[in-house]
Order: sequence, then C-alpha cells, then structure tokens
Amino acid sequence: MTTGGPPATTFRDVLVIGGGCYGSFYAGQLDLARAKGKIGFRSVILVDRDRDCQVARAGRVADGFRLETADWGTFLDSFLDRPAPAPGAPDDAIVPSPLMPHLMAEWLLRIANRLAPGRVGPAVASLPGETPYDVLAPDGTRYLSHADWLCPTHCIEPHLCPVIMAPRTWEMSDTVTGYVRRLRRAGRGAERRVVGPALFVTRHRAFGVGMFDLADAREARNLVEEAAAAPPPAALVVATISACHGAAGILEFSGDESEADPPTRARPPGTDSAEGG
Repeated sequence: MTTGGPPATTFRDVLVIGGGCYGSFYAGQLDLARAKGKIGFRSVILVDRDRDCQVARAGRVADGFRLETADWGTFLDSFLDRPAPAPGAPDDAIVPSPLMPHLMAEWLLRIANRLAPGRVGPAVASLPGETPYDVLAPDGTRYLSHADWLCPTHCIEPHLCPVIMAPRTWEMSDTVTGYVRRLRRAGRGAERRVVGPALFVTRHRAFGVGMFDLADAREARNLVEEAAAAPPPAALVVATISACHGAAGILEFSGDESEADPPTRARPPGTDSAEGG
C-alpha cells in the first residue's frame, strides 16, 4: 500500500478495467477532469474483450484514450510487468470496476504458480470479516463493507459520510490488517505463516474516479515471493479495497501438491462479469 501525502493526480498511463457502463462513465470523467486541469496522464487504456463495448459505442475513445480488446487477466499480466518509472516520474494506475472479479488475487495466483508450481491455490477466507456487510462468495473471496446502507453511486468516500452525515471513523486498510492479525492468532499451533496483507488501495483522484497505484502491485509481488520462499505451509492475504469496501482472498502455499486440503480450497477464480473483460 502506498502511503505518505495526497494521492497522485499525474500519471504515466491509466488502465480502466472494463468498457461497459462503469468504464464508459470513467472515460468521460477522466476526459473532463483532464480538460479542467484536475488530472494529467500520457494515455488512458480501456480494456474489454468486446470491441463493440459501450465505450466504443458511446464514442468515449477520445484523444489520448485507446480501447484494447483483450481478456482482463491476459492484459494485466503484461501491464503489471512494466518496469517502475524513474524516481519522481509519474507512475501508472488502475481504475477498477465494481463488477469485476478479484482480478488482483488472480494475478498474484498466476505469479505464485510460477514461483511454486503445484503447491499453491486459492483458499476459502473462512474467518469472518467482522464488518457490517460480510459475505463469503462461492469462490472463497470475502466481500466486506463498513456500510450497512446503500451508498451513493460513485461516492468518493469523503471524511464526512454523505449517508449518515457523520465523520467516517473506519478505514478498510486497517480492517484488513486486523483480519490478518486475527488469522495469525487463529492459526497458532498450526505452524502456518500468514504473510501480508497485499493491499490494492483505491483512492479518489478526480471527478468521481478512484484508482490504485501500480506501486501497490510491486509491493504485492514482493509479498508473493516472500510467501513462496517461506517454509510451508504459508498463506498470503490479498485485498482490493477502498476506504469503505473491499474484497479479500487468501492464497495457500502447501509443501507439495499432495498436501493440499481439498475441503478448504476455493473453486478456481473466474473471469466473467457484467462489465465485460
């Protein structure tokens, strides 16, 4: 997780996940924010598997924007393998979609399988998150929210919550960090090392568009390498979050493929969503 100072508003390239209703909205807002001098970037890349997605039909592919027709996972493998910029130079960022699967956990799982072939897989995040909204999905991902109300569309999560009209006293990065501490306590005596969390932290940047920085991905890759090198069994907690909401998953590293415990393993992550990809 990147920390220190306000979130960046000048970027190298910005990747928007999906070219459907959300991607189309984000493209328009980024174009408007650039025209108003509120954000700067070299280019905006929208990625969707449908070349006739809503972004293309709405004519949102403006100057400095381009639409890439590709599977999300395939494109992310390339985009997230970019070298870091020179110190002080603008970095890349990703605009996630609320409708996407847990793409960042899937990306880290692919890296983990290259580092530890045959002995890593997604595990069920069975420990409750202890947030007002706390749902375990069929693929083992735990979806968390500090809101037990319907949030405004494209809420920027200000300090003063617009629904309860009171200060926002929660921060999901703290919640997930606490989740990892509770996992470690619950696993005492099991000799399982819990690594992380690897956090992809979305913050509002301009005109209702939130992003996480690619520095988060580089830090997460380091944590995968740490987990793969740790004496098994080990687990890495991965979460894509904002201040109020998040998706948390677990990658489980065993001694070898035969040691995996099928009842605790999640189904392999999928890639389907209403937003495209």
